[in-house]
Amino acid sequence: MRRQAASGAAGDAGRAAARVADSADCTRGRSPCPCRLIDFCAVWDAGVFLASAARQGAPSGVTGRRLNEAETLNSVREDQFQRLEAARPRGLGHGARGPVLRMAGPPPPWACTAILLCALSLSGAIEIPMDPSIQNELSQPPTITKQSVKDHIVDPRDNILIECEAKGNPAPSFHWTRNSKFFNIAKDPRVSMRRRSGTLVIDFRSGGRPEEYEGEYQCFARNKFGTALSNRIRLQVSKSPLWPKENLDPVVVQEGAPLTLQCNPPPGLPSPVIFWMSSSMEPITQDKRVSQGHNGDLYFSNVMLQDMQTDYSCNARFHFTHTIQQKNPFNLKVLTNHPYNDSSLRNHPDMYSARGVAERTPSFMYPQGTASSQMVLRGMDLLLECIASGVPTPDIAWYKKGGDLPSDKAKFENFNKALRITNVSEEDSGEYFCLASNKMGSIRHTISVRVKAAPYWLDEPKNLILAPGEDGRLVCRANGNPKPTVQWMVNGEPLQSAPPNPNREVAGDTIIFRDTQISSRAVYQCNTSNEHGYLLANAFVSVLDVPPRMLSPRNQLIRVILYNRTRLDCPFFGSPIPTLRWFKNGQGSNLDGGNYHVYENGSLEIKMIRKEDQGIYTCVATNILGKAENQVRLEVKDPTRIYRMPEDQVAKRGTTVQLECRVKHDPSLKLSVSWLKDDEPLYISNRMKKEEDSLTIFGVAERDQGSYTCVASTELDQDLAKAHLTVLADQATPTNRLAALPKGRPDRPRDLELTDLAERSVRLTWIPGDDNNSPITDYVVQFEEDQFQPGVWHDHSKFPGSVNSAVLRLSPYVNYQFRVIAINEVGSSHPSLPSERYRTSGAPPESNPSDVKGEGSRKNNMEITWTPMNATSAFGPNLRYIVKWRRRETREAWNNVTVWGSRYVVGQTPVYVPYEIRVQAENDFGKGPEPDTVIGYSGEDYPRAAPTDVKIRVLNSTAISLQWNRVYSDTVQGQLREYRAYYWRESSLLKNLWVSQKRQQAGFPGDRLRGVVSRLFPYSNYKLEMVVVNGRGDGPRSETKEFTTPEGVPSAPRRFRVRQPNLETINLEWDHPEHPNGILIGYTLKYVAFNGTKVGKQIVENFSPNQTKFTVQRADPVSRYRFSLSARTQVGSGEAVTEESPAPPNEATPTAAPPTSPPTTVGVPRTVSSTDAPATAATTEATTVPTVPPVAPTTAATTEATATTASTTTTESPAATRTEIRESAYTNNQADIATQGWFIGLMCAVALLVLILLIVCFIKRSRGGKYPVREKKDVPLGPEDPKEEDGSFDYSDEDNKPLQGSQTSLDGTIKQQESDDSLVDYGEGGEGQFNEDGSFIGQYTVKKDKEETEGNESSEATSPVNAIYSLA
Repeated sequence: MRRQAASGAAGDAGRAAARVADSADCTRGRSPCPCRLIDFCAVWDAGVFLASAARQGAPSGVTGRRLNEAETLNSVREDQFQRLEAARPRGLGHGARGPVLRMAGPPPPWACTAILLCALSLSGAIEIPMDPSIQNELSQPPTITKQSVKDHIVDPRDNILIECEAKGNPAPSFHWTRNSKFFNIAKDPRVSMRRRSGTLVIDFRSGGRPEEYEGEYQCFARNKFGTALSNRIRLQVSKSPLWPKENLDPVVVQEGAPLTLQCNPPPGLPSPVIFWMSSSMEPITQDKRVSQGHNGDLYFSNVMLQDMQTDYSCNARFHFTHTIQQKNPFNLKVLTNHPYNDSSLRNHPDMYSARGVAERTPSFMYPQGTASSQMVLRGMDLLLECIASGVPTPDIAWYKKGGDLPSDKAKFENFNKALRITNVSEEDSGEYFCLASNKMGSIRHTISVRVKAAPYWLDEPKNLILAPGEDGRLVCRANGNPKPTVQWMVNGEPLQSAPPNPNREVAGDTIIFRDTQISSRAVYQCNTSNEHGYLLANAFVSVLDVPPRMLSPRNQLIRVILYNRTRLDCPFFGSPIPTLRWFKNGQGSNLDGGNYHVYENGSLEIKMIRKEDQGIYTCVATNILGKAENQVRLEVKDPTRIYRMPEDQVAKRGTTVQLECRVKHDPSLKLSVSWLKDDEPLYISNRMKKEEDSLTIFGVAERDQGSYTCVASTELDQDLAKAHLTVLADQATPTNRLAALPKGRPDRPRDLELTDLAERSVRLTWIPGDDNNSPITDYVVQFEEDQFQPGVWHDHSKFPGSVNSAVLRLSPYVNYQFRVIAINEVGSSHPSLPSERYRTSGAPPESNPSDVKGEGSRKNNMEITWTPMNATSAFGPNLRYIVKWRRRETREAWNNVTVWGSRYVVGQTPVYVPYEIRVQAENDFGKGPEPDTVIGYSGEDYPRAAPTDVKIRVLNSTAISLQWNRVYSDTVQGQLREYRAYYWRESSLLKNLWVSQKRQQAGFPGDRLRGVVSRLFPYSNYKLEMVVVNGRGDGPRSETKEFTTPEGVPSAPRRFRVRQPNLETINLEWDHPEHPNGILIGYTLKYVAFNGTKVGKQIVENFSPNQTKFTVQRADPVSRYRFSLSARTQVGSGEAVTEESPAPPNEATPTAAPPTSPPTTVGVPRTVSSTDAPATAATTEATTVPTVPPVAPTTAATTEATATTASTTTTESPAATRTEIRESAYTNNQADIATQGWFIGLMCAVALLVLILLIVCFIKRSRGGKYPVREKKDVPLGPEDPKEEDGSFDYSDEDNKPLQGSQTSLDGTIKQQESDDSLVDYGEGGEGQFNEDGSFIGQYTVKKDKEETEGNESSEATSPVNAIYSLA
């Protein structure tokens, strides 16, 4: 029984839970409380039928109750129906008893009788508790508890298992049907049934084919009280057929064309998973250009040359066999105009044009055409797919006509080519369209989605357990699309062929039982089906005769805290449903009312525990078969309170701090005190000492700073108190004693007292706490009320820090409690302990709610909202609002309704009409003042008309003037927000110029008749439409207007580049403007020379529109140039782009050599080069590029640095060598020579020759070695010679290196500077010898070997440097 289930719960279910249970039961006709009876026939005529009526008082638990139909019909009143209708949306209590069914037309003749019987016959229903002792004692018809799925697919390699489990008392027996015929298990040795179960096992270990057992199976579970049926289980064997053998020819396709590679997998059961790989099992990379469709085909929006680098094979993975089958691969052959597959083009900004692929507008590869349809079942996933071809690859976007995509269920897959909507419902039907677009255009495909539904339960039949003589019903209500049919069966047989039962009556989807007896026990099946599926449910009817039993342990002890709320539970069971009563201390009347409240589930609630509530409580359950009782002992304990709390403290590092926490608690309860730091459990270290009433911290450190919470708890309750510890670092001893005292937040005020109690005021007095060395500046008084927002504190008033008493103004009907907070410059204190409560008397409201609005949330309603009044404005209990409204200027009577919330929706309103609205506050003491009238409007609808006679006047190349006729006000259907122009650039008047056709808009707020649209592109064709916009959205579009903008000035030239290959020429290059805005007639170049603050004369050059290069000749190598370039149309010059020439290279500056000892002068000739070639201009362009003559000739009086050679002079002391290095500076007036082919070839030849010479020199010097000098010269070595060891010298190759201090000239010769010793010292005597190029010839060494090596090579090996110059 549902009521007993609620009463059997030992938790905090409460009245709401019991009423919800009763609500659900009343819809099934088995709630223990009697029905409130109304005239259902009259209700049907009114157009509304509530499937289960609300209830009104009548005794419950009586067996065989039958009510007179005439009495029922006479008891109907119109106000009952109104209360029933008003209570229905809230869904709780006695007013909400099931769904509302709208009926059209008069009821059929049987309807009134059937509905009336349905209401009259529901007196009681029982639900058996889960207590095993009761479950095992009571007889029960079979119930299916486990079964296989309807579509049961099995692996052919395993044994077949078809599950069927059931419970009942006595235990049921099982048998099966196959294809609607009895399945004799005993005749098939492979088939067996598990013990104490109906599960079939088909064993193939001894042979056999699983396919032979495919078919439709159904399980029957039977005992002496009835038969239950399983679903019809369709058994199928998984199949994974092989791919048919086929030879695939190479697929030849032109680059840029679309391509579809079809998979066509073999049909498997279940369907295989498809994926594409190469024949080498490498996955195919997919993107928005190449992707796999839902049907398994591989789609190329456009084929590129790199697609030919691999082959493509379709693979099918089968679930049950865990095998993958591979199709023969496709080989692609791509025909292209650009045979080289340059990888750099993959990231080219315009890959297709770079490869010569023509751009194409999008077209759909799947689905075909412009429209298609799709059907999906409710609850399944909807997958919509659009795959498009085009160059460049199109982007896909999804939309739903007339609304937005469901954001919580919709997601995009396969690079936006697929839209998946999960768990589809009827609201998801409609038209969806996908938009494929690239820069060449767009195309869309519309998919009409229809949502059908297999049957789904609205009210599934539940087991019905009744007492003898009670009434009940089984309801089988389902929905679907199309509407499903309902068929009843009893014990597996059609109800029509079952033996007649006078106590049973079938009314469509409901079976009504009256005056049930033991013989009425059976299992009923409801089968509801349509073309998309079926539902089968079993529900048994059992009749029990059980005296009352208590389900909870006896003599329970419950301990509660004083002043708390508690509930005593007394779960019981019986059939018929027992009645329950409570008594205290074994005497007195039934406990209900006042401080006690008995819930429908039998629980007794005590609203506020007092000391006198302690005692023994007895619950007694009674029915016609007997009674049972149980006792609960209630003990009341004192609350746990911290009466001395820890206080905020400021301590110096290294000192000792003590935090107090003194607790008062009930002595019979065990007290536990713990501490938290920063809301985490505190670890008690060896520097801390925890005592019963305090926490001491020795030698505080910075890490001890934080908040400390004392937690005092017993097994029933707990109390908390928090304080903050601040740790100060060591400081120098201050000279001022007051400055040495740390400042802190003030202590909390204490000892609050209320005096001078008046109807609307009270005096609050308090004792200030310690200011902690910082004077108190303010006191804040806060209040809390326990009706609307209990436990929430609000600021009441603020007073200066010099007072400790104040008169507080109060509002009516508020149960006040006050506290005080002190404030100083450091911060706020902790709030004081609350004062005692003071309740003011009630009064009618003195104000009304504010911010009253009336706005439509839909086109046929108006939502009236307001800001609700707070507790201090309520002035009395049961604050409510009287909402009044009427059409403005009609002077009709006011409509009114009383509302407890903050909104009310007026339905069935005309579109956007004004209403007068009033919202008045009311409580139990009376109404508030007359409210102000506010004007609101009902909902808006889309405008019905478009602006007419739209005229366009071109103002200039970027702006137009619009003028139109206003629409009639009644066609706006809302508040006119603006007139809006939608316009887009259709094309440019310049040929072959791609333009974006993105729609733009310009709004003109208010009721205007003209406006200006600006920021247009010049020299373009535009189209324009206008609409009217209100709060709902856009209205219909006006006639499309076309206009053309005239030429304008162009934008600045792009990529203006200034290069200076040498000192006499400057090369300029640029690209055409991004927006020509007309026909280009040329370019204007303005440039001027400048040197510091000196500026020369400006020169202007005009070029043809096709010229994008120019060379400037310069005669002054020092000055720089500033260039300004702009493009021109017939209208004029556009925006200019400005650049400057790069700074010239720095001239050589004299540098002083470090002073050294007088060196030996080495006669190295100085090379001075010059050229007298005239300055000429050269270009490699096929077209003639104009040259610019020198701006002004240079004067002859120039420094040496400006001559054709640049020299560096170093002057030393008279004894030092004077070395001059002159650098030739050749400046040819020609294009960059480094880019010329002949020059590159010449340089390569020179480099090769130098490399050969270096190799030869390396070989020759590597053949050098040690040789005995004494054999060539008989000059004995002196003992002072550091090189003497064994009469030999090491000939080293290091003589080819430049000597220390030498420099390399620009012509490649080595210049000798000073040295610590002379080369003559290394000769054979006399004076050193020198070649013509100044190199030294002799026998010398700079390194000594440890061993002598014989050799006869010449010691006169030529230095590599000398060898090079000798060849030169």
